[in-house]
Amino acid sequence: MLRPDGNRPFDCGLETTGPTTFGLTACGRFTALPVLIVLHGPMSTPGRVGNALRAMGHPLDVRRPVFGDPLPETLDHYAGAIIFGGPMSANDNDDFIRREIDWLAVPLKEQRPFLGICLGAQMLARHLGAKVGPHPQGRAEVGYYPIRPTEAGRRICSHWPDHVYQWHREGFELPAGTEQLAEGDDFPVQAFRTGRSFGIQFHPDVTHAMLHRWTTRGHERMSLPGARNRAEHFNGRMVHDLAERAWLMAFLDGWLHRPPAGETRSSVASLAAE
Repeated sequence: MLRPDGNRPFDCGLETTGPTTFGLTACGRFTALPVLIVLHGPMSTPGRVGNALRAMGHPLDVRRPVFGDPLPETLDHYAGAIIFGGPMSANDNDDFIRREIDWLAVPLKEQRPFLGICLGAQMLARHLGAKVGPHPQGRAEVGYYPIRPTEAGRRICSHWPDHVYQWHREGFELPAGTEQLAEGDDFPVQAFRTGRSFGIQFHPDVTHAMLHRWTTRGHERMSLPGARNRAEHFNGRMVHDLAERAWLMAFLDGWLHRPPAGETRSSVASLAAE
């Protein structure tokens, strides 16, 4: 069977030459490659992000390094990787925290799509040499808060939500050499990118069920300075969730298929044909 560009035939099995997000099965059909999912709790899920990736046809390879799961040495057989949030800090001295931060060299070196959400974004920032820490006045973002895309952010995605769901007490500086994509008030850096790696401070992954669970089990967070009360979480979802969900779907598709900086889609296609 020929490749889509008509060049030499594929061999049987799964072939993943170049920065592609597809492979070929033994029966000669294209199939979406799995996405590596890194979670930090025994009951954690990838939420809406996982649902969206499954709907796009990508299997999920879920790993929990906090419980001893290894991380792959290469992303050659993955469409991309996502590190999600968690109650711990990127500044903690736990071995799994350091291993995850160090592992980020893999997607950065291989120019594979990587997305860090909340803690995952803070890990990416630390890997790139930026500081992660609490707000100087002890403020938190717990609930819905406004963000503003930068010019670079609008080039990545033309329509951003004006409010997003947050659940954090720490933020991060903009790593040197990266592009800031969105900004906020109490925590100025809300999204950034370097190459095919992205970090977002907010939580587009939260489903309605997760919102109930987080605001119940983590109710003490809502007493922090700057946090929204529980009713505001649900009221905010009714107002802002549709736009945040639409942004997520558009972002994920572009994230998986956007070529590295300096390359065009056609150059990536030619790499896949080699």
